[in-house]
Amino acid sequence: MILSSQLKIREEDLLPLERDYYRDEGSNTQEISFLKAAWQRLLANRIAMCSLLVILLILLFSAIGPSLSPYSYEQQIYGDENMPPSWTHPFGTDRLGRDLMVRCMIGTRISLTVGIISAVIVLIIGSIYGSVSGLVGGKVDLIMMRIVDVVYSVPEILLIVVIKLVIDEPLTRLVTSTPFLKPLQKMGSGLIAIFIVYGCLYWVGMARIVRGQVLQLKEMEYVTAAEALGAGKSWLIRKHLIPNCIGQLIATAMLQIPSAIFTEAFLSFLGIGVSAPMASLGSLTSEALSGLTTAPYRMIFPAALISLIILAFNLFGDGLRDALDPKMKKR
Repeated sequence: MILSSQLKIREEDLLPLERDYYRDEGSNTQEISFLKAAWQRLLANRIAMCSLLVILLILLFSAIGPSLSPYSYEQQIYGDENMPPSWTHPFGTDRLGRDLMVRCMIGTRISLTVGIISAVIVLIIGSIYGSVSGLVGGKVDLIMMRIVDVVYSVPEILLIVVIKLVIDEPLTRLVTSTPFLKPLQKMGSGLIAIFIVYGCLYWVGMARIVRGQVLQLKEMEYVTAAEALGAGKSWLIRKHLIPNCIGQLIATAMLQIPSAIFTEAFLSFLGIGVSAPMASLGSLTSEALSGLTTAPYRMIFPAALISLIILAFNLFGDGLRDALDPKMKKR
């Protein structure tokens, strides 16, 4: 009796519930998908959203800007050499009288193209290699990971220089004999060498990340059930493993873009990237060195664009990685 008075148990509380007791009960919770939850977390990250806005503005600057400019990136305006920023030339002109703003637009387009294509190459090769290594396991996994260790030891900058020297002459002959390959000549063998090296070397980081994810996922019950039902390894990779680590893949690929942009800018600064008169942010900064004291604006604008692009992609990549983290999934 003392216990019942302390707990305030009433006699009607011990009666059986009616059959339709839960019929009128509602729930304020709502099941949402993983992508929707990730998007909500990303929207709540102000730094990531500001970075995304900057990236979109840079994309518009590089994609639409050259078509709106009255000048082309290779047009020389005689009498306007080394002109400081003005209403006619907002970024000024270089020593040959070429408008610096439109050249920065083209250079930004080149940098973004290199970054996006390189990230796609790394994503495709790294995800396939890592998923196969993690799923098969055993000696196959051991051999494939030792190959990754060997690839890690290859100096990528030296390999880019070697490939550029090797493919320069054959590429020139190929472009000369094939009219529809003229855009490759404008890009230059340096950029093609960068793409080749990214396909040969830079996928190893992605492969290790995917392998670690697959080693965890293949122990899950749904993978065991699929194997018991006769599912092949390629089907498991396509239907179960890759889709369940897509968040980590996207975030890692996004963080690969600024790395590729910096590599291209660095090589173009050394004269290994794009071929003249095609503009690159790295080559623009290299050309500005000769007039650093007399025309510092020629260095400021392309260097500021490189820094802004890399910073925006890094901040957005960090926010995207946090938003796509499955451990933070909420209902």
